Amino acid sequence: MRLPLLAGTGLVLVILVGWWLRSQPVFSDEMPVVASEVVSSTPVRSKPPAHVAKGIYLTAVAAANSSTLARMEDLIDKTELNTVVIDIKDYTGYLLYPSQVPLAVELKTTRPVLNDIPALIERLHQKNIYVIARQTVFQDPILAEKKPEWAFARKSGGLWRDHLKLAWVNPAKTEVWDYNLAIAREAIALGFDEINFDYVRFPSDGDMTQVVYTHGARQRHEVMRDFYQYMSDALSSEPAWLSVDLFGFAMERHDGMGIGQRLADTIETMDYISPMMYPSHYPPGHLGLANPAAAPGVVIANGMKKGSEWFATSTARAQVRPWLQAFHIGARYDATKIRAQIDAVEKYPNAGWLLWNASVRYTSAGLKLTTSTL
Repeated sequence: MRLPLLAGTGLVLVILVGWWLRSQPVFSDEMPVVASEVVSSTPVRSKPPAHVAKGIYLTAVAAANSSTLARMEDLIDKTELNTVVIDIKDYTGYLLYPSQVPLAVELKTTRPVLNDIPALIERLHQKNIYVIARQTVFQDPILAEKKPEWAFARKSGGLWRDHLKLAWVNPAKTEVWDYNLAIAREAIALGFDEINFDYVRFPSDGDMTQVVYTHGARQRHEVMRDFYQYMSDALSSEPAWLSVDLFGFAMERHDGMGIGQRLADTIETMDYISPMMYPSHYPPGHLGLANPAAAPGVVIANGMKKGSEWFATSTARAQVRPWLQAFHIGARYDATKIRAQIDAVEKYPNAGWLLWNASVRYTSAGLKLTTSTL
């Protein structure tokens, strides 16, 4: 009684198999197909080798400008530099590439400048340049405007704004964490070697008496610690390293500085920590110096000495990699002053460094030249 049913089923199977075969691509008889190649020909990325970075910061506009990028590539080729840090989300909060993160698309928080990041990264990788994506996090005025319930409110009403009139999102809001997590994942998928989180703190400038805080009894550094841990856990299997920027004073002060930044809360969750140790940003009288900017070697040496103990603990995961001054504020930063900073950092093993110039005006001043250019 079951034979007709089986026969019918067999006919259907023959038809379906035939349809499937016709829908498949035709392979040459001279090119035998390996099953694994049919499933996937794209290699699985892994984290790049651990890297002692010697880098420069590039705005998205600079990285997108072919002549500027070529000059920076030439500078890197002729000097000890080996790394670039490129904005993908800056102080405006806008994503500077055509992001497909659903919330970014919905809220229209993209303002593309870098229209082909994979090609840019491939170009830099061809020159053995390590590529870091810089992503601002809690200073995000556009997200604050679009999602005011995620932002700091002002006691007198409306959004709280800092001295530059920029609104901030609240570090205690996990919705903000998830938004930035999605951006980081996308940046990694585009090919970046590392994600550098900046503005990972509570605000510090402006009328702080008007800020409405909503994180309850938790200390600010506890909020930030939880954020670092959250991002670390979520991105642990991704093929990129993680880094975070801190105030330079984080190397000397361990009280959170009122903004929630402590080395103790970052060294076990991040791969690299970049304190912004610009000598011009230290107050007059620091270390007895009337003008700290005029004594960069002294300022950097002191910060490195005081902060290095945190990186030597048995549970430390992070390497120290400070931002150094390459701009003329407080003093003229010539080759001597730039080199004094680098030398103070390089006394410590595996300590990389990054040069900051917001106008992307870099020269070989203070940098070691490669053998081919000597």
